Amino acid sequence: MKQRWLPVAVLAGALFAVNALARFAVWALSVGSADKQVGFGLAAMAVAVLVAAYAGWRWACRYPMSRAVPDLAVAVVVGALLSTLVAPLAGGDSPVGSGLGAAIALFWQHLAVGAGGVLFGTLVAVATGRDYRAQALKRYEQHVRSRPRRAVRR
Repeated sequence: MKQRWLPVAVLAGALFAVNALARFAVWALSVGSADKQVGFGLAAMAVAVLVAAYAGWRWACRYPMSRAVPDLAVAVVVGALLSTLVAPLAGGDSPVGSGLGAAIALFWQHLAVGAGGVLFGTLVAVATGRDYRAQALKRYEQHVRSRPRRAVRR
């Protein structure tokens, strides 16, 4: 149980930490310019996409899709919830300080960023033939080719 859900929790925590650290940096450095705040946000979003893409690639290589997709979905949803409800506290703000509609939009934004990164990483694994299924087919082909041919009696 721990071996399955610990990596999911680590990915959710990493997605949350990226957002919380960016919010804390904006708050601690007293960034007042809207352009600089947007820059911090875009950098945090790019890092979150890279983290999610690596996780998608790693899960696609190690596990069948029937296991990888639910695990990654849970991690992205929990990471988005934490980033929406807890991360604003790191920047000295309230989760619904801008209104409930803004919080819901932020949740969907975090969900899209995480899911997009996971999808990109998974597609890279599939396109390069490093996914679980392609590796299993490769092992099966090598096994079949390694057996000697049987003589046919007539």
